[in-house]
Amino acid sequence: MPRYNVEDIRNVVLVGHGATGKTTLADLMLFKEGHGSRAGSVDDGTSVLDTDEEEKERKFSITSAVAHFDRDGKRINLIDAPGYPDFIGQVCGALRAVETAVIVISAGAGIEVNTRKVFQLAGEAGVGRMILVNKCDMDNVRIPELVESIKEVFGQACVPLNVPIGSASTFSGVVSTLKLPDSIPDGMEIDPQDVHQKLMDAIVEADDELMERFLEGEELSDDEIAGGVTRAIAAGTLIPIFFASSKTDVGVDEFMDVLVQFALSPKDLKRTGKKGDEEVEITPAPDQPLVAQVFKTRIDPFVAKMSYIRVFAGTLKKDMSVTNMRSGQTLRITQLFEVQGGSQEPLDEAGPGEIVAVVKMEDLKTGDTLADGPDGVVLPEIRFPRTMVSLAVEPKSRADQAKISDALHKIEDEDQTFKIVREAQTKEMVMHGMSELHLQIIEERLRKRDKVEVVTRIPKVPYRETCTATATGSYRHKKQTGGAGQFGEVHFRISPCPRDINPEEYFTKERFENMREYRYDPELNFCFVDRITGGSVPNQFIPAVEKGVRERMAQGVLAGYQVQDVICELFFGKDHPVDSNETAFKTAASMCFKQVFLEARPVLLEPIVQMEILVPADKLGDVTSDLNTRRGRMEGMENAPGGFQIIKAKLPLAEVLTYSRALSSMTGGQGTFTYEFSHYEMVPPNEQAKIVAAAQKEKDEE
Repeated sequence: MPRYNVEDIRNVVLVGHGATGKTTLADLMLFKEGHGSRAGSVDDGTSVLDTDEEEKERKFSITSAVAHFDRDGKRINLIDAPGYPDFIGQVCGALRAVETAVIVISAGAGIEVNTRKVFQLAGEAGVGRMILVNKCDMDNVRIPELVESIKEVFGQACVPLNVPIGSASTFSGVVSTLKLPDSIPDGMEIDPQDVHQKLMDAIVEADDELMERFLEGEELSDDEIAGGVTRAIAAGTLIPIFFASSKTDVGVDEFMDVLVQFALSPKDLKRTGKKGDEEVEITPAPDQPLVAQVFKTRIDPFVAKMSYIRVFAGTLKKDMSVTNMRSGQTLRITQLFEVQGGSQEPLDEAGPGEIVAVVKMEDLKTGDTLADGPDGVVLPEIRFPRTMVSLAVEPKSRADQAKISDALHKIEDEDQTFKIVREAQTKEMVMHGMSELHLQIIEERLRKRDKVEVVTRIPKVPYRETCTATATGSYRHKKQTGGAGQFGEVHFRISPCPRDINPEEYFTKERFENMREYRYDPELNFCFVDRITGGSVPNQFIPAVEKGVRERMAQGVLAGYQVQDVICELFFGKDHPVDSNETAFKTAASMCFKQVFLEARPVLLEPIVQMEILVPADKLGDVTSDLNTRRGRMEGMENAPGGFQIIKAKLPLAEVLTYSRALSSMTGGQGTFTYEFSHYEMVPPNEQAKIVAAAQKEKDEE
């Protein structure tokens, strides 16, 4: 039997902007419930939850950490998530494992850029939300103004469940707005009686029966009100606000009691998955079929790969066989662990609502669903944000050449917002991350953990080449050696290929005289047209001709970039009965394409991306002016909550590669952006001249 009843489990994640005191709060809660002889400290490197060396050095969280404590007969599984937007992927994974997200706000700093982001992500994840205003002991704190700001940005569902006594140096406690005291203490900036009515309205809004009785003036019992709070949090009609200082330990006990009383249990949140094509509701009971999901992967230098698993239904047991629903593989759970920060304790089994870890299971990936058979339920995939910053990477020494690929893929396994791609066109290994800081920390991890030194640079832009006119020409490849020679002659007509064509309608004998056949490549919008008559190029050599053309297109002509949007027509040629072979015709085709392409007014194309940029309204002018200098085209604007604007624009990719730092500088770190590839466009002549000159210089140096 599982150790805990499902209704006694509370899975909670602490999220918010950096430096709001989430880790300090978590360490203090653990200490209060008997974990350690003193509360762990981020500043002196003794935090239970900051376990990586980079976290201890930098004094902020980089990965999410799992811990637990028991209070009043309830098991609180706590996840401390990083606060900086650079590590937002850790928040996405953690939100899948919990029912309640606590958004921590610094009383002094107020609502910051990542506060908005994590609030939105928690809403999209469908979990209950609470807001904890921490650091209420800071100077110059204005609690009433902050509460109004929270309501303005996050909605009227945000209502204090307690209010502070005093603020700054006089912050000495909190008073419940749910169960009002007989007398109001001195030093209250917010009157709990004023809040009580709004709180009750938010509670009963989620329950029609309670609302009806409440409006009729009937007095509700404490148990009914308590149950109503939980239902209102689950329904989103109530987002309770609490006040505390983890530094002075004021309001923390009251917050812990709130987690016990009102944080959602696994039974309070509806979860669904897919069984075949059918959507099914998951029942969080130990006797149900197993449904579990990997929400986090960690590569530990001492215990190897750790997969963190949330059990949603059924019972996960040591030595049991489970099915990975992604791969269909059967896996044996040889070891099962309960995790407390950086330490692990072995377990025999885990029931619904529990968070555990397994080790050395190389086939498990973040997001994988585990079931006890191949016909099990599959949970929705965990959605992670797109990477926005890229750096080309290569090993500093030849000795690291063999290690770098494994090391990078190891990081890719544990960080879903890090991607490594080998760009075929630019011949670079490119790592993609959320920010410059994100990639900088990955470089450090490579150096310290995997002993791999790397050098990085801005990646090359994958330009393309095309032609804007039609040209005709020929090339004869003739090579005589001691024995058999080489001979092949081809005649090409090269012209632009319009985009968005229907090949069957476009490539007809009316348009292409004597056409025998054509082969169209939709990815490159390229067509090779065979118009040979009279066997001037024997049929057995025509595939070699096309191969020569394609190889030259891949190498590029103008500046070494892939050619696209062209039609190459083979309409004449010559062969030799002895000296002609596939190699000769492939070489002739490559050289002929190069010559004729250069006469067809070649141009460079650059990738254009569609961007959405979120900026504070007062920085709109600065950002739009900067976009103009980056050859950007504005396509519209929309209002966003909290005094923000969304700018929609199209920009050349070359201008986006360095945009992250510029936007952060212009907006004080509040601006964010996303982009995706849109299309290719012609490079302006002055820019093209620079790119071609740089390519020629690089070629000469080689």
